[in-house]
Amino acid sequence: MNIFVDRAKCQNHGQCAISAPTNFELDANGELEYREAFDEENISDIEDAVDSCPLQAIYLKS
Repeated sequence: MNIFVDRAKCQNHGQCAISAPTNFELDANGELEYREAFDEENISDIEDAVDSCPLQAIYLKS
């Protein structure tokens, strides 16, 4: 399973970076950067990031 962010929806609010800082962060310009792959041990944080996105721009894809 991988993370996918719909860049057309994402407005860089950063809630995902708060929920799952291992996989999401805002760069120096405030743009979202993320790693698609994640360890299963981080699934709870990743699910929190998906749920916390105010624009529902984050998906998990297999």
